[in-house]
Amino acid sequence: MGNREDLLAGAQRCLYEKGYARTTARDIAAASGVSLAAIGYHFGSVEALLNAAMIQSIDDWGQQLGRDLAADADRYATMEPLERFAAIWTRVIASLETGRALWVATLEVAAQIERAPEVRAFLADALQEGRLGLAELFQGIDPVSDEHTAWMVGSLYQALMSGVVVQWLADPERAPSGDDLANALRIITATVENAPAGG
Repeated sequence: MGNREDLLAGAQRCLYEKGYARTTARDIAAASGVSLAAIGYHFGSVEALLNAAMIQSIDDWGQQLGRDLAADADRYATMEPLERFAAIWTRVIASLETGRALWVATLEVAAQIERAPEVRAFLADALQEGRLGLAELFQGIDPVSDEHTAWMVGSLYQALMSGVVVQWLADPERAPSGDDLANALRIITATVENAPAGG
């Protein structure tokens, strides 16, 4: 790896071990084995490097989840829609357990939105990318050929993902499972379908 890649890897380690707010330039330099000056040369600032590390970490998580889901694609194809929904969410929740440090760091970043415009811009872009990725992952909607639909559907999945992450981090014992989410969706769908017209 070159210095840039070493810095990214070191910043990712620091995010997981120290968190976003507590990581310093010296921490990253020590973790990566690269000089402090290289941070400015390659990224301009520690914040820019940490943001790039967050994006990379979330992308790595998404890529791994995509591989895990692809490995079970044949099994998912034989399932009814709600059964498939439950199975996929079960896999997503399992991935949260192995990536807890990433999601703690993500919430740290979100908490700085009001005071750091660069963090707001980073998070806005990450959320948009996440929406489109989730729409493709869960519903098979191509974000290139049907971006608006992918945005709408992905926004719902993003809201669900954010809520599940917060619930799981705060109280994993009482956070919903994939089956719980599917059963809740079944109840909501039945209520909407049975609602009187104009009601």
